Amino acid sequence: MWFKNLQIYRLPAGWKITSASLEACLNARPLQPCGSQNIESHGWVPPRNDAALLHAAGGQWLMAFGVESRLLPASVVRQEAEDRAAVLAGKQGYRPGRGKMKELREQVTQEFLPRAFTRRHRIRVWIDPVNGWLGIDTPSTARAEEVIECLRKTIDHFPLVLLRTVRSPGSAMADWLVGGAPASFTVDQDCELRSVGEEKATVRYTCHPLDGSEIKNHLTTGKAPTRLALTFNDRVSFVLTEKLEIKRLDFLNGVREELGGGEDDEAMFDAEFALMTGELAHLLPALIKALGGEQG
Repeated sequence: MWFKNLQIYRLPAGWKITSASLEACLNARPLQPCGSQNIESHGWVPPRNDAALLHAAGGQWLMAFGVESRLLPASVVRQEAEDRAAVLAGKQGYRPGRGKMKELREQVTQEFLPRAFTRRHRIRVWIDPVNGWLGIDTPSTARAEEVIECLRKTIDHFPLVLLRTVRSPGSAMADWLVGGAPASFTVDQDCELRSVGEEKATVRYTCHPLDGSEIKNHLTTGKAPTRLALTFNDRVSFVLTEKLEIKRLDFLNGVREELGGGEDDEAMFDAEFALMTGELAHLLPALIKALGGEQG
């Protein structure tokens, strides 16, 4: 159940809710099947293979945002609308205009949606109620915003804020590429640099040493880092972005070896969750410190 990405948010110290109250809120808004004319439906689903919508272990909470989508490709709608437009053109002697084409596409969508297949997926959400962290396992800020919107509708008072640091990640990553990573971190071999000018010229390095003059030349000629691969304490590797997102999160062998073996699925899930949240409890404060601390 290891997270692969982390969109990070802050819960203020004064926010309090019990696990029982939170679970009751989640139970009031479960994922419902897509209606016949809906592209998507949203709601809460079990984060693991049981019926509970909230999993609590070791003072940490896990839940899952569910999405059910109807699979109706735009190309299918477009082709059917074109076919119907051709029939109309043959009858009336001229091709339908833009307004009529839009009407045809809407008509096709309404007719095809009830017959479209559906697909479900879930996005896990971690809450550390003691230290005030909320993390969403998605690389997409748009999906994270959907999760937050659903949380605000689910919980009456949910004062969530984005994590903001004194130093911008972009500025800090530039310094780390020149002078080395801060304590407990190492710079790995992947990064992305983008020009700050209008042309937005971009250079990407993958599995490439980043301590040479080539990188420094890019920095001095106006490019700024937008992504940088790092490792923390030889236990967790990740890519930090200019928006303070954590992507390609990977808990390394030294962490996974602590799991041992011989446990059943439920026990293994709990062990992985405990190890993951324990590592994040060390990583996030260290990363914030490296970025100059949190803003007021």
